[in-house]
Amino acid sequence: MGLDIQVITDNHEELCGAEYLANYAVNRSQHGLSRAFCNFICRRNVVEHEAELDQIACITGIDISSIYEMETYPDEEMIRSYLEYDADTEEKKRAFLIKVERDRSKLDGNIDRVFDTVNTLIDKLSVLDELNKKLIQTDFDTLNCAYYFADFKTDKGDGYSRNNFGKDLRNFKRFLVFAKERGTKTVWFQFG
Repeated sequence: MGLDIQVITDNHEELCGAEYLANYAVNRSQHGLSRAFCNFICRRNVVEHEAELDQIACITGIDISSIYEMETYPDEEMIRSYLEYDADTEEKKRAFLIKVERDRSKLDGNIDRVFDTVNTLIDKLSVLDELNKKLIQTDFDTLNCAYYFADFKTDKGDGYSRNNFGKDLRNFKRFLVFAKERGTKTVWFQFG
C-alpha cells in the first residue's frame, strides 16, 4: 500500500466520466502520475535537505510555486471531516469555511499557470543531461533518484508504476492539455 496522487479539476465528473473510464488503460498510461511522483511532491515535508523539486527549480530557474499550490486546495472530503470532527462550535465552522473559500480562490483559474510551469520544466529538463547526478544524494532516497531522474527524454513506466520523472511530467502535461480542451479552469492534487 502507498499514497497515490491524482490531478483533480473543477469539472472532474464530466471530464473523467464514462467515456474516459471506458478507455481507462490508455488514459492511465497517458495521464497517470506514479507513486514516485506523489512521493516527489511530498518530499519537502519529509526530508531535512532541500527537496528535489526545489533543487530542480534552482537548477532550471523556474518558479514552481504553482505546482506546490496544487497541494493546498481544500477538497470536499477534508472539509466534511473537519466540520464533522474538529469544528465543535459555530464560530469555528464559520472561520473554517471562510478559510476554505479564501484558499480555493487562490487557485481559481490556475490551469494556464500550472501548464506553463510544467511545459517550461519539460523544455528546460529535456536539454539537461544527467539530472539524477545534479541532485543532492541522500540516505533517505525513497524516490530511487538514480532511476527516477535518469533518462528524462525517455518514457519509462506504464503511467503508474516505474515511471521516471520525464514520463510523469509529460503525462501531467497531456492531462492538462486534455483538461484545457474541455473547459477546465482550475486544477489541484488529491492524495489517497
